[in-house]
Amino acid sequence: MDWIVIALLLLSITCLLLAKGVHKTKGRLPPGPRPLPLLGNLLQLRSRDMLASLTKLSQEYGPIFTVHLGTRPVVVLSGYEAVKEALVDKADEFSGRGEYPVFHDFTKGNGAPFDPTFVLSRSVSNIICSVIFGSRFDYEDERLLKIIQLINDNFKIMSSPWGEMYNIFPGLLRWIPGPHHRLFQNYGCMKDLIDHSIHEHQARLDSSCPLDFIDCFLIKMAEEAQRPDSYFHMETLVKTTHNLLFGGTETVGTTLRHAFLLLMKYPHIQARVQEEIDHVVGRGRRPTLEDRSAMPYTDAVLHEVQRFADVIPMNLPHRVIRDTAFRGFLLPKGTDIITLLNTVHYDQTQFQTPKEFNPAHFLDSKKDFKKSPAFMPFSAGRRLCLGEPLARMELFLFLAGILQNFTLQPLCPLEEIDVTPLSSGLGNVPRPFQLRMLPR
Repeated sequence: MDWIVIALLLLSITCLLLAKGVHKTKGRLPPGPRPLPLLGNLLQLRSRDMLASLTKLSQEYGPIFTVHLGTRPVVVLSGYEAVKEALVDKADEFSGRGEYPVFHDFTKGNGAPFDPTFVLSRSVSNIICSVIFGSRFDYEDERLLKIIQLINDNFKIMSSPWGEMYNIFPGLLRWIPGPHHRLFQNYGCMKDLIDHSIHEHQARLDSSCPLDFIDCFLIKMAEEAQRPDSYFHMETLVKTTHNLLFGGTETVGTTLRHAFLLLMKYPHIQARVQEEIDHVVGRGRRPTLEDRSAMPYTDAVLHEVQRFADVIPMNLPHRVIRDTAFRGFLLPKGTDIITLLNTVHYDQTQFQTPKEFNPAHFLDSKKDFKKSPAFMPFSAGRRLCLGEPLARMELFLFLAGILQNFTLQPLCPLEEIDVTPLSSGLGNVPRPFQLRMLPR
């Protein structure tokens, strides 16, 4: 039994004092494992791999079941059909933002081996920074390096057992020492950085010529200053800026690291992508977004990387905004929903060899690119990721540009390359690795 669980059991008296009481729900929720008082289904959910625990429960209880995260009942949806029915067919009913306490509690060159994590993060983060702040940072700028360090650290913590336990027992975990407290220290540092940038924007703001996201928000704040129902407040600007930085930095960088690992493990796939790049783009110019439609194999590889890596495997929580009839059950207004995107991306009815890295999943019989309705790395429905178009552009331009000029070479035999994630909570974090980029 994980020592975190033991600590929670020993501190059950504290939990009694902090708990708000068992949720009272009307309606008829789907069945699931019997919960214990206060702990809910904690003993059935391995804190080190909650995704695997929920997936195993779906094999026993089917595509819709209820688990209790502490005293809070949460409905879990598994498999393409159930997730699609909720997020697409009933998009409006399931459009509420679910509770995620670790967010909520903040938002009230030469061939030498190297780890690509920080290099990729600097490049990717600079793109969203140019949208938010109106300019790119120098790669050695202390503000950029600090933003990346804070975001990377928080993503790792939120994908660890500590992050998962905080989301189940936020009231209790606030009193228990552990690395989860660093989340909020990091949030505070990010807030200071963002506050400083906002003050710089206020000092030079020209309302007739906004230069970036912060300028536009400040102008809208001024326009609606007298409206009591306005959403445009300074606190909203700070926290929205943080969320944009987090989403625009971590997920794309993490996906590219998964891509590097997979292309090194399957060099014949890497070589075929390079062959297509040479044929369509050549070496005399950089790849452009217009090239993508003429590069079906590269497009298929990118989609397969996202499917196979499954960077956000349990999605962010949703919530039903009204009493909702769903598959013979009645989900009361406010019920939190977990949609297991992992079970969609690995659904055998949608992908021929779901456990294999196989770009053919996105190619038709003529070797043209083929879309799949079960491709949901950006979620689906009303809460589809705001940054999907930008992320898709970034992934294509980064990967095509790198493989046009370099071959990715591992430092170990192919069979020793481990593509299983280091941790799987909020995100599937790839294992640390080094590689060589050999000029072509």
